[in-house]
Amino acid sequence: METIISAVVLLGVLIFVHELGHFLVAKRSGVGVKKFSLGFGPKIIGKMVGETEYLVSAVPLGGYVKLEGEEPDEEVTNPEKSFTNKSVGTRLAIVSAGPIFNLLFAVAILALVFMIGVKAPSDSSAVGNIKQGGAAESAGLVKGDMIIEIDGKKVDKWHQMAEIIHKSPNKELSFKVRKERGAVADLKITPRAETVKDIFGKNLEVGLIGIEPLIVTERYNPVTATLKGFERTYDIIYLTFWAIVKMITGDISAKNIGGPIMIFQKAGEFANEGFLPYATFAALISINLGILNLLPIPVLDGGHILFFLIEIILRKPVSIKLREAAQHVGIFLLVSLMLFAFYNDIMRFFEQ
Repeated sequence: METIISAVVLLGVLIFVHELGHFLVAKRSGVGVKKFSLGFGPKIIGKMVGETEYLVSAVPLGGYVKLEGEEPDEEVTNPEKSFTNKSVGTRLAIVSAGPIFNLLFAVAILALVFMIGVKAPSDSSAVGNIKQGGAAESAGLVKGDMIIEIDGKKVDKWHQMAEIIHKSPNKELSFKVRKERGAVADLKITPRAETVKDIFGKNLEVGLIGIEPLIVTERYNPVTATLKGFERTYDIIYLTFWAIVKMITGDISAKNIGGPIMIFQKAGEFANEGFLPYATFAALISINLGILNLLPIPVLDGGHILFFLIEIILRKPVSIKLREAAQHVGIFLLVSLMLFAFYNDIMRFFEQ
């Protein structure tokens, strides 16, 4: 039950943020909003406030904002509030607002996480946990040692040290190590060749000595935390697009695509770990929701954005007939993707 509640809350908040983006920019632009719904399908509860009916609907896998004059052939009572009658720039802003709100919401979540404090590997060259039976333990390294030099090269950052070690499988290296009491020791360590996977799942042979970085808690002031929120959001967006490209080229298996079942499972797992892991997962899903909606697939926001960009270039709207045909294709693609994601979720569940 806790898993279901944590997942429903997560999806509900992210869908609300997405639709709120459309809603606020539409209102700001003078477009009438007929409905604001969390979920699809039959209405569970609803309330009319002004010109807008606010709804909670039965299927909690999305939401929508129904705009005045959203369809070109729709009969409107107030042409000045018609979405179709607004400039292409205004329409583009309204449609783009949903995904943009999801990305900005992720920034806000991550900024809060950075302010509260995140446990993260230190980038210093200090040694954390030691793998039992590894090359480092055999050579006499212990937790808290500071590696200051490898083969005559000064190091004070973990990534500098890791780069040298990874490039030296089965090659003896000379280490200078500062012990906790300040004494400097000279050690000979030979990294062992091991096969690991990179972030895209490809196998790489690297040298490893069996050490981990120290785990430290880092807290930041609001300005720095916000900047780090933007930075982390950018990193996730970059990796997500790279993963999509790698799936298209076949470098990453499409089995990694997950759907609602996986989100429900992961939401429950992270909720059990505490607020910060759950919040970080929420930011990740918010980013993915924003990116998914920006894909140039008709019926998604990205498909509408594509049509508006074509309209700007051609200086005339794309024909209704072409848009309807594209939407049918878009629905087919989206349903196929959802079914494939469900299939992966089910197979992953039975493989556990």
